[in-house]
Amino acid sequence: MEDNRIIKVYLDEEPRPFAEFSPPVKFVLDTTKIPDGKHSLRIVARSSNNVEGIRTIPFEVRNGPEIAVVGLKDNEVVDTQVPITINAYGSETNDSFVIRGSETPKAIPAWVWALLIIFVGFALFYAIMYWSPEFYKSFF
Repeated sequence: MEDNRIIKVYLDEEPRPFAEFSPPVKFVLDTTKIPDGKHSLRIVARSSNNVEGIRTIPFEVRNGPEIAVVGLKDNEVVDTQVPITINAYGSETNDSFVIRGSETPKAIPAWVWALLIIFVGFALFYAIMYWSPEFYKSFF
């Protein structure tokens, strides 16, 4: 019996496969040749009985620098003037490390402020409730 199993791999909606294999197979997808953005990998496999199966895997390529925006979120409704901070940093391997611009400044989260207020409030409560001279007698 002839083994006519085959796996064809397509990128996005291309009519021609970029790879054809006989199963099982391991391969490396080089995303440096794919433009940044959303893509899909469509795998068409044919069994020895000539029955085809299709699996589509959506993925996103980001080979360019990471772009971080502080001050504006997706689909946000804004008015008047909006201060925006934009930072871009990549993952290129260099011998030198650039400190300036390597981190995106962000505001302190609200839960940190809440914990700080609770701690200061408890400290004030403790100081007011237990502030009396008899607790502070000298041993001398």
